[in-house]
Amino acid sequence: MHETTGTTGTTGKLLAAIAGTGRDAVRGGYSRPVFSTAERELLDWYVGELGRRGLEAQTDRNGIVWAWWNPTGAPPAGAVVTGSHLDSVPGGGAFDGPLGVASALRALDLLRERGIQPARPLGLAVFPEEEGSRFGVACLGSRLLTGAISAERALGLTDPEGNTFADVARAAGLDPAGFGRDDETLARIGTFVELHVEQGRGLVDLDAPVAVASSILGHGRWRFSVHGQGNHAGTTLLADRRDPLLAASRLVVAVREVAAAHPGTRATVGRFQPVPGGTNVIASRVDLWLDVRHPHDAVTAAVVAEISRRAQELAADEGCTVQVREESLSPTVDFDPALARRLTTALGGVPNLPTGAGHDAGVLAERVPTAMLFTRNPTGVSHSPEEFCTDEDAELGSVALADVLADLLTGHSCGTPPG
Repeated sequence: MHETTGTTGTTGKLLAAIAGTGRDAVRGGYSRPVFSTAERELLDWYVGELGRRGLEAQTDRNGIVWAWWNPTGAPPAGAVVTGSHLDSVPGGGAFDGPLGVASALRALDLLRERGIQPARPLGLAVFPEEEGSRFGVACLGSRLLTGAISAERALGLTDPEGNTFADVARAAGLDPAGFGRDDETLARIGTFVELHVEQGRGLVDLDAPVAVASSILGHGRWRFSVHGQGNHAGTTLLADRRDPLLAASRLVVAVREVAAAHPGTRATVGRFQPVPGGTNVIASRVDLWLDVRHPHDAVTAAVVAEISRRAQELAADEGCTVQVREESLSPTVDFDPALARRLTTALGGVPNLPTGAGHDAGVLAERVPTAMLFTRNPTGVSHSPEEFCTDEDAELGSVALADVLADLLTGHSCGTPPG
């Protein structure tokens, strides 16, 4: 890997320019859901940075923002593409997504400084709704692009306020009729490389600043709706209640118990919503969202089936019913091994790490050779204000990204096209 120069910290300076955008005074950290004012401000910043580099931003029909560095003048087919996302989870960290976007800009600067003459175009991309924090389906932009989700289903998704994805996208200047699989845009991508802050302790424990991803754990999201009888908290005797909150609360404990019985499983209830939510009201319904991940897809399926069975039993015990709906499901992704080896070699033998976090790169891996780089997070904490990356490591990550992009842009084979 190339050494950093006197410009160390430049990636950090890019991030510092947006450090005040989308701060959440209540949760801490950042809340930047897709199509929000905060995310739009970040996109404006990004478009401005592209312009300063002589590049033009182009928003495709699925809301993905593209730019092309194409000194050859050839059509952008078979390009090397890098990028990430700018939206966040509620109260998330400063680096999840924006680090990959800033590093892509910085890597472009480094390639130009080195006088790299690319044999194929370089694309920069920003994907919308990667976190799924507003409409419930993660990596929505890349799923639409690849056809992993139908336009009909995506357009009908609603946010917590009841706004449909179609209506919100239209208000943002997009045409809902254009959403869906886009083979023409996909054909432009020969290889995709995403840099991301690591969302665990792998690099901390290895005392290394950068790693190449080996795989993404299979994962999915399910919505459980427990229905009971809404009523008055002061006039309804305990024996007369059908309280869905009791069943839902017991289900949260059961999730932990079921997951613990299947080693390697990560199962989480991160969102729990009683309806109508009054202090002196027995809830009529409780919605909770389950996230399950495991390296083996069959285990993920078995865990969800067992949790669903327990949910039915616990609901019946309280005189309630329960409905279960799958919101998204992604199988385990093993990144292109030839491409991973090429990146590892280009970086002088850096570690290879699996991840339990989902990414747009995992969705794109079904259609194009795909790889990921991770940059060290010294806290090992993510989706939280405690997520971190030092300026020095951020710059090292950008240098590593520039190194692998230079190799891919000036070489030939970039991996094995998915079959």
